[in-house]
Amino acid sequence: MNCSISGEIPEEPVVSKNSGLLFEKRLIERHILDYGKCPVTGEPLSIDDIVPIKTGKIVKPRQAASIPGMLGMFQNEWDVLVLSNFALEQQLHTARQELSHALYQHDAACRVIARLKKERDEARSLLAQAERQMPLSSTSISSNAAVNVNGKRVNEDEELGPDGKKIRPGISATVISELTDCNASLSQQRKKRQIPPTLVPVEALESYTQISSHPLHKTNKPGIISLDINHEKDVIATGGLDTNAVLFGRSSGEILSTLSGHSKKVTSVKFVTRDDLFLTGSADKTVRVWQPSDDGNYNCRHILKDHTAEVQAVTVHATNNFFVTASLDNTWCFYDLASGLCLTQVAEDSGTEGYTSAAFHPDGLILGTGTSEALVKIWDVKSQKNVARFDGHVGAVTAISFSENGYFLATAAHDGVKLWDLRKLKNFRTFAPYDSETPTNSVEFDHSGSYLAIAGSDIRVYQVASVKSEWNCIKTIPDLSGTGKATCLKFGTDAKYLAVGSMDRNLRIFGVPGEDGPMET
Repeated sequence: MNCSISGEIPEEPVVSKNSGLLFEKRLIERHILDYGKCPVTGEPLSIDDIVPIKTGKIVKPRQAASIPGMLGMFQNEWDVLVLSNFALEQQLHTARQELSHALYQHDAACRVIARLKKERDEARSLLAQAERQMPLSSTSISSNAAVNVNGKRVNEDEELGPDGKKIRPGISATVISELTDCNASLSQQRKKRQIPPTLVPVEALESYTQISSHPLHKTNKPGIISLDINHEKDVIATGGLDTNAVLFGRSSGEILSTLSGHSKKVTSVKFVTRDDLFLTGSADKTVRVWQPSDDGNYNCRHILKDHTAEVQAVTVHATNNFFVTASLDNTWCFYDLASGLCLTQVAEDSGTEGYTSAAFHPDGLILGTGTSEALVKIWDVKSQKNVARFDGHVGAVTAISFSENGYFLATAAHDGVKLWDLRKLKNFRTFAPYDSETPTNSVEFDHSGSYLAIAGSDIRVYQVASVKSEWNCIKTIPDLSGTGKATCLKFGTDAKYLAVGSMDRNLRIFGVPGEDGPMET
């Protein structure tokens, strides 16, 4: 039998009462004095807990007088070395166990922190959305009770100001922060923006011709007066005098959906790329928010009745979370898209002209509006203050378009098109392509800011240049509707085609002959 510490046959064997292990007496006594516990099991151990074992006496040969002292010294050193080595092994084993446990706890803590960060971000997002959606308690709507104020029916639960107008929640600091962050991001991207290599060159645009025509609206009330394009899905939307909005798939050449619900002409249509939502404004004083259904059609999600006159324009903010409507009642409304809540309705006390057009600046902190009295007004969205006015037009301002570079603004009216330099707030060029009896109905920059299209009695495309350089007309397309009134137009992706609406019921696509496109119907 061997010692549990040294592994050798003990000269004075003792056994532990607690564990039953065998030890060399001098080794276990020294270990007990140093540590007070069993070296193997780690249990408390005292001198009284060890019992000597009697064995046959080993007779050793007699040695020289100097040798026993040396052997005793060597034996003591060996005993110390064995005990130290054993203690180090025990400590190493304990350290390995503690390190393994610490690493496991660290890994678990990292996973918990990551989960908590994700939950925090989701909570912040939900809180921001809730703040946008939450109407003031004082403006909650009761659909059953109404009273007359100034000859208008309003809900009893709606709080009215001294002037009899509804009190709006206002644009909160959270919304302003979201608009500012979007502005900073888009401004930074614009500095690095380059004209895409896939943009149609001038030579190809000069050869544009009609490649297809599609009768989308009713024959008893012909006329397409608004148009928009979803570039991601290559879907074109039109709004007509027949009170309908039509979604048309250009690649398939088929009508995807017809949206009915307005009681008067649809004056403005806009896609919202987020959640595939769709907006329509109408002369019936309402704005509708549409969302797709499982059967491929669209259902009306909100009917907004905040205006008291025809809604002339709808424009969507770059965040795809907000939009603005402009009306002939001389107000524009800023809406939260998710809830359909009007956060603020802005009206100027001076002037009685109504708004006939509106568009967001590409960066989203500036709003441009055109009035029926030939004025162009520039607004700071955060403060809802009118920061600039442009005059000089004749007749109502029918269309507004900001260039993607953020510097140029094009406005259309009865007397033609004017170009404005937003850095110096002045008009630097005027196009008068038609006679005094023919209004300009639409003006539009392409997404790259390289081309400008004008619609009136025909369609004209100009190559965009600088303030001092000449803007050359590179293509004139006759109006093929026979009505002499091209009312709206939009460039397709990379200006590969031009969609045009006229006062007949047909949507016309102009592009390069021979390129793939829908067959004419």
